[in-house]
Amino acid sequence: MYRKIVTTAAVLSVTSSMAHAQSSVTLYGIIDAGLIYTNNVAKGAAHGSLLQATSGEINGSRFGLRGAEDLGGGLKAIFVLENGFNVENGKLGQDSKLFGRQAFVGLSSQRLGAVTLGRQYDSNTDFVLPLSAVAGTFGDTGFAHPFDNDNLNHGFRINNAVKYASPNLDGFRFGGLYAFSNNQDFALNRAYSFGGSYNYGSLNVGAGYLQINGSNSTTNTAGSIDTGESPSNGTGGFVLGSDVQRTATAGINYVYGPATVGFVYSHSQFQGTKAFGSNNGTVRFDNYELNGRYALTPAITLGASYVYTDGHVTQSNTFGSEPKWNQINVQALYAFSKRTDVYIEGMYQHVSGHGYVAFINNSGGASSTGNQVVTTVGLRTRF
Repeated sequence: MYRKIVTTAAVLSVTSSMAHAQSSVTLYGIIDAGLIYTNNVAKGAAHGSLLQATSGEINGSRFGLRGAEDLGGGLKAIFVLENGFNVENGKLGQDSKLFGRQAFVGLSSQRLGAVTLGRQYDSNTDFVLPLSAVAGTFGDTGFAHPFDNDNLNHGFRINNAVKYASPNLDGFRFGGLYAFSNNQDFALNRAYSFGGSYNYGSLNVGAGYLQINGSNSTTNTAGSIDTGESPSNGTGGFVLGSDVQRTATAGINYVYGPATVGFVYSHSQFQGTKAFGSNNGTVRFDNYELNGRYALTPAITLGASYVYTDGHVTQSNTFGSEPKWNQINVQALYAFSKRTDVYIEGMYQHVSGHGYVAFINNSGGASSTGNQVVTTVGLRTRF
């Protein structure tokens, strides 16, 4: 009898250990802090330079929980809860949301892919962002296209989203999402997105599409988009907020030894918007980005990008109809370890067109002229 009891206890112990091993929860995060200098910051009728402490100049500071439970047969239950915050003052990011960066739960299959529900990224972010200098592994926030008009810097996330992501099919991946309006008017503040990517050796390509209907709604704040997260256009208005928003992106990059070069194109169109003084007209952006990185040593990486943005504004009595942006970005990273590095980067932007002033993303504010220079020195650590 004693031997049976011991054997049964051992089996239960092993079974319990196996069940525990089949589930996991990981705490992770990034802390990014530094000093940022911005010239020509407008201050009412005056202007001047600004030196300030900053949080998340490259990567938004964050922490999150990622979990998985093995359900057998290659099927897993998965979840992600990710918070964004300002390390300089401790405030919540993403319009003061507790898990503003990501919050979703779903099922993942090795053969069939994953279906997730919650607050998530769109397909442009999934498939094209990694090929851009706006990627979190490159320049991210400071290198974003003007006003993050294509959302590659994910100035907003998608709420109420049901999302599918395929498995890797010999280098090809695809996916899409649909975000509900949660309103009796089914099309009021809803969104959908789809895209794909292909990897063949050193070559990577990707494309995506995002459409949002009714993001300018003041009656449906429970829909797919929260306009409180919208990036400012530097003139007291918002780029986000239109009857229909369409963004299409495509990118390519090639890795050759320690060097990576890439090109990204994106087209964003906002119909029925008041951005840039437009009276329910159309604002359009075409972004052309050339980027490159070079690993000088295992610890030192250099990078640069150039972005030309061709804009068009209709029905505006305040601004010119054909604004143009030119932005040059440079960066140097030194890695103390795989988790901790220091960086220095500089951005220069020139904008032409009546009424427009330069405004680099995450800078100290809009310039008083058509030119702006921003320099940042920072420290990042990951856990």
